[in-house]
Amino acid sequence: MFVTLNLMNRRDWFFILAPLFFVWIIDQVTKQWASGLTQIFFVGPMGFVLHHNPGVILGTFSDVPPMLRIVSLSTGGGFLIFCFMIIQYILPPQTLLLRSGMSFLLGGILGNVTDRIRFGYIIDFVIFRWKQFISPAFNMADALQWVGYFIVIYCLIKDGKRLWPEQNLRKSFLIDPKFQFKYALKLTSFAFCFAVLTGILSYTYLKVSISQWASVSQAQSDHVLISFIFTYSLVSTAFCIILFFVGLVLSHKAAGPIYAFERFLEDLYLGKNRPLKLRGGDEFMHLEKIADKLVNRWNNKKSS
Repeated sequence: MFVTLNLMNRRDWFFILAPLFFVWIIDQVTKQWASGLTQIFFVGPMGFVLHHNPGVILGTFSDVPPMLRIVSLSTGGGFLIFCFMIIQYILPPQTLLLRSGMSFLLGGILGNVTDRIRFGYIIDFVIFRWKQFISPAFNMADALQWVGYFIVIYCLIKDGKRLWPEQNLRKSFLIDPKFQFKYALKLTSFAFCFAVLTGILSYTYLKVSISQWASVSQAQSDHVLISFIFTYSLVSTAFCIILFFVGLVLSHKAAGPIYAFERFLEDLYLGKNRPLKLRGGDEFMHLEKIADKLVNRWNNKKSS
């Protein structure tokens, strides 16, 4: 099924996944070192000081309630892994540098997500000083994320035509709208049903658990439950929306080759002898071999 992934060898996957683990390990090791800092010191313009960041980038969202902030941002890490795998499946196998850039980006994000899960805050420790200006504190995950951003932007500019070739006959993403929407809605429906069942289980478990805590007032209990409902609804809705578009992408990889094969048969019937070329990552790649056999047989009949 996963044609794009199968076209890549172990060496390719090493160059794709190694940056992810490299960034995560470097980030965690440097944060462990920074945890022992007791005062600020500078090495040239670069300074080091321990700072606990309860927000996201440069402290944003630090005023959001802790439960909503920590659970939402931690769950976001899982979403990004899901999106990362989907994009790896969609991208052509030749875009190795772009895939590696995405690994840099994801590794940095997961480094901060790890802090969020472990401590409830992110460890920042690097600052820059230039005359009277002092930058906000950041960490290695933040810095290496920018490496990923630059690689991704560079590849999108340089290899844009490879991602979506201009000469490709499929001008529309919706090759067979009825089939593709039906496929995507079915996939989303399964996700929605699972989200409802999981939500009922999680809400009931959380409510019963809170009721066992004698120190929790009714107002605090309601605040936690409302935050949970809001967060869970937001996450579930985002997941279903993403899965719907994933369904369109997956169905395109099935509908596209069938559409191309139908066009090939029509042209062959009209006497237009041409090969069938499918996109890298399409399903039913064996149709190319079938088309070659039909062309050869057609040529043999014409020559005889």
